[in-house]
Amino acid sequence: MDTSIHTATLERFRRTGAYLRGHFRLTSGLHSGEYLQSALVLQHPSIAEELGRELAQALPRAPLVVSPALGGLIIGHEVARAMGARFVFAERDGSGKMVLRRGFTVAPGEAAVVVEDVVTTGGTTREVIELLQEAGARVIAAGSIIDRSGGKIDLGVPRAALAILDVVAYPPEDCPLCRTGLAVEKPGSRQLR
Repeated sequence: MDTSIHTATLERFRRTGAYLRGHFRLTSGLHSGEYLQSALVLQHPSIAEELGRELAQALPRAPLVVSPALGGLIIGHEVARAMGARFVFAERDGSGKMVLRRGFTVAPGEAAVVVEDVVTTGGTTREVIELLQEAGARVIAAGSIIDRSGGKIDLGVPRAALAILDVVAYPPEDCPLCRTGLAVEKPGSRQLR
């Protein structure tokens, strides 16, 4: 990993107020004292374009970029723009399953990369990869702006991230922040079932 890109990426999050500290419930259900609110950094089109270009350079070129809604939309679009690729997104249906809607399709054998904003467990990215594979696409890589797992996630395809962090996350029943009585926030876009 290019340490200058890692440092510059985190500096963009800090400068825009997107690197938060407190007590947070992540989309995965885990709790953490740190949260990266990508919407705050990606609200700046020039920064989104820079991050998209840098992530596109770290990934193999593909004719298709796919992201999960909602968090991956902006960065996925910017990666696709930098690659000169088509961009589509997956979203959850009424049962919570990732699906392609809005007339989006993938061709059997079509090469694709999956792009997300921040990964912790890789669950959402994995769901999109499986959706594409079931549709016959070849997922050649996955990428994210931030990898909170310390690089430990195995998605079954090569991965790239602009910054890799080893952020501690706790199951709610083992969370020391909960034991202190600090109120938990859920800043992400998806509500837990």
